[in-house]
Amino acid sequence: MEYFVKNRLVRYVLSFVGIGCCASGLSQEMSVPTQLRCDLLLQTDYQSAYGFVVPTEWKVAQSGKHECVRILTQTPSFGWNISSDEPEVMQTAYQILVASTEDGLKENLGDVWDSGKVISAQSSGILYGGKPLAGDRLYFWKVRIWNGNQVESAYSDAAVFLTDKNLQKHATARYPLQKQQEMPVCVRNVKDNTWVADFGKAAFCGQLYLTLSSDSDRDTVVVHTGEANTPEGTVNRKPGGSIRYCRYRLPLRSGTHTYQIQFRHDGGSIKMPSYIGEVVPFRYVELENYGGNAEQALLVRNAVYYPYNEKASYFESSDSILNQVWDLCKYSVKATSFTGQFIDGDRERLPYEGDNYIGQLTAYCVDDEYNLPRYSHEYSITHPTWPTEWIQISVMTAWLDYLYTGDLRSIRYYYEDLKAKCLMDFETENGLIIVSGTDKQKNPQVMAKIHHKRSIEDIVDWPIAERDGYVVDNSCKSVINAYYYRDLVLMSNIAEALGYVDDVTFYKKKAAHVKKSFQQVFWDRKNKRYRDSDKTEHASLHANVFSLAFGLVNEKDKASVMEYIRSKGMACSVYVAQFLLEAVYGAEDGNYGLSLMNSTGDRSWYNMIREGSTVSMEAWGNKYKPNQDWNHIWGAAPGNIIMRELIGVKPVLPGWNRFQIKPQLGELEWAKAKVPTIKGAVTVKYSQAGTTFSMEVKIPGNTEAEVILPARKDKNRVSINGKQVKARLKEGKLFLPVLRSGIYQIVLN
Repeated sequence: MEYFVKNRLVRYVLSFVGIGCCASGLSQEMSVPTQLRCDLLLQTDYQSAYGFVVPTEWKVAQSGKHECVRILTQTPSFGWNISSDEPEVMQTAYQILVASTEDGLKENLGDVWDSGKVISAQSSGILYGGKPLAGDRLYFWKVRIWNGNQVESAYSDAAVFLTDKNLQKHATARYPLQKQQEMPVCVRNVKDNTWVADFGKAAFCGQLYLTLSSDSDRDTVVVHTGEANTPEGTVNRKPGGSIRYCRYRLPLRSGTHTYQIQFRHDGGSIKMPSYIGEVVPFRYVELENYGGNAEQALLVRNAVYYPYNEKASYFESSDSILNQVWDLCKYSVKATSFTGQFIDGDRERLPYEGDNYIGQLTAYCVDDEYNLPRYSHEYSITHPTWPTEWIQISVMTAWLDYLYTGDLRSIRYYYEDLKAKCLMDFETENGLIIVSGTDKQKNPQVMAKIHHKRSIEDIVDWPIAERDGYVVDNSCKSVINAYYYRDLVLMSNIAEALGYVDDVTFYKKKAAHVKKSFQQVFWDRKNKRYRDSDKTEHASLHANVFSLAFGLVNEKDKASVMEYIRSKGMACSVYVAQFLLEAVYGAEDGNYGLSLMNSTGDRSWYNMIREGSTVSMEAWGNKYKPNQDWNHIWGAAPGNIIMRELIGVKPVLPGWNRFQIKPQLGELEWAKAKVPTIKGAVTVKYSQAGTTFSMEVKIPGNTEAEVILPARKDKNRVSINGKQVKARLKEGKLFLPVLRSGIYQIVLN
C-alpha cells in the first residue's frame, strides 16, 4: 500500500495539526539503514560450537565443524530498520546490492543482484530477484534508501549470509540452539551436610558441572535436581504431576575435581540435537551428604535456549503484581524455546497448534526475531495434532506471521493447506460445520488435505473440567463455528494480500453467510447470550468468549454478552484465558481485563508464581490438572495481552507499515513499555492522574501510528509536543492525527 505523500502535502498536514516540520524526511540527510535482516534473521553470521557462540569462521562453518545459520531458500527476503531519532523519517525508494565477494560489494558492484532504484516504501519482506543462488556459498549485501525529497542515504554496513547446500523453494532458517552457563543466585546450608543451590529460575539444562572437594575416595554425594522445593528448602522428591525431579549418585575422588552430570529424560516427540544433548528442567540443586563447603564449591548449569534478545522489550507499571506476571510470561518464551520451536511443555514435548498461537503472539511482544514462531507454525501445518480447533488455528497463526513480518512467502507457499485447514469440507446445509463424529473423517481424501491420518475431536478447552459445563456431543458447536468464521475472514485477508481476487469475494461471501447462520442457530434472544450448540440451551463462558473475540457479536448485543462474561469470572483454562482477554479488551473493558491479569486468586497467573513456578504453567495450579507440567507456553497469555491491549501497541497493516496505539490502562497510575517490531522498537510511557492523561511515545522510522485515546466526559483538549491539535471524537474515543517517526509528548486533559 502506497501511503507516502508529496513533500508539499506533508508540510500542509504538519502545519494543520500544529506539529513542527523540521523533519529529516524533508531535510538534506537520510538515515542509513540498520538492523539488516535476511530471511527475517538479524544475525546471519551466527556460529556456535557445542552450543556456545564462537567467532565467525566461514571455512570452519562450511566444513560442518561449527553450527551456523544457513539460508535454505532459493529466494530469500531482505529487510532493514530506519532510525527514528529524527521525526518524519520515511522511505520512498531503495536499492539492494548482493555481491559474491566482500571486495566487490565495497566497490558497489552487485554482480549477483543489483535491484536498481525501486520506488517503494517497503522495508521488510523484499524478495531476492537476482541470479540463481548457488548452494554452500557466501553472499554479501547492503542497501541504501531515498526519502520524499529524493535525498539518498549512504549505503548500510555490509551483511553476509551462507546458503545451504541444497536450496529449497521454501524453508525457514533458524539459529542453532545456544547454551548459557549459569550460576546459582544463592547457596544455603539447610541441614548437616546438605546444601541447596537456587538458580533463581527454572531452565532446561543440558549439563550440570559441580566442582567439589573430598578428603578420601569413599565419599558419595547424592545430587537432587528439581523445579520445586519443600518448606524446609530441600528439593521436593515428590512434586506431583509432571513437575520434574531427578536423583544422581556421585562418588567423589580425593581432592578437588569437577564432575559432570549427564541428564536422563523419558522421551518426548521432539528430540534434542546431538550438539546439545538431553535436557531436563530444574531450578534447585541439592547436595546431600556433602561434607565440604558448598559455598566455596562451583556449581554451573548449561541452560539451553533459542538465541533471545533480553533487551528487545520491557514493561513496568504501578502494579507490582502485574509486573511479576509480565516477567513470568516474558521469561516463559525464553525458557520454553529449548527445542527451537514451541512445544506443549516437558511432559510430551509435542508441538500443539494451540500452544503455537499463544507462544507466537507472546514471542512477537518480547523478542525481535521471527523465525522461531514461523517455523513452529509451519511445522504444525504438516504435523497436526488431534483437536479440531488446532487444525483451524493454523489459519490464524499464518495470518499473524504475515501481519507481524510483512513477508508473503509463507502464506503463499501454504495457501492450499490453509484453505483446507478452514475445514470447509465439513459444512452442513446451513453453512455451519460439524466435525466430531462425522463420517467425513473416514474419507481419506478429506483427511489427507489437512495432513491427518486419524480422526480429530473438538477440544473446546482442556482439561475437561475447565469447560464451564460446555455441552459436548456430536452436535453443531458454537466454539467450532466461531473458529470457522474467523478462518473465513482471515482467508479473505490472505487472498487479498496474494492478489487472488475471486477468492477474496468467495471467502467474504462465505463468512457473511456463516455469521448469519451463527446468529440464527446459537443466539439466545431471551437471555441475550450464545448457546453451546444447536441441541442445548446451556450457555457457557466459552460460547460467548469466542463469539465476541472473533467478531460474531452484533454491536447492539455486545453489552449483554460482556455482562454475562463478567459474571463468569475465570471459568476457563489458561488457554481460553487468551481469548477471554482478547474479547474483554476488544469490548474496551480495560478495568476488567486488568482485574483478571493482576488477580491473586487460585485461578490466576500470580498463583503460578505463588506455587513456586518461574515459567508459565499448563494449568492455574496443581489442583486444576494433576499431571500438569511447570513449563507450558500456552499459559503465557498476559505476555502478549499487556503489550497488544493494555499498552495498546499492535500492527494495523502487515509489516508494521501502520500500527495502532490504543492504551487501556484501567486503574494503573502509570506504565512504560518497549514493544519490538520488525521496523524497530516502539517505546511508550503513560501516566494518568486526576483529569490528565499524558504519554510519551517513540515511533520507528518508516512507520505510521494511529493514536486512539479514551475520551473524557467533559474536556478533551489534546496537545502534541506542546501544541494543541484537533482530535476526531467517535464512539467515546479520540482519534489523533496520524503520527510518523519521532518522539512525541501527548497530553489529554
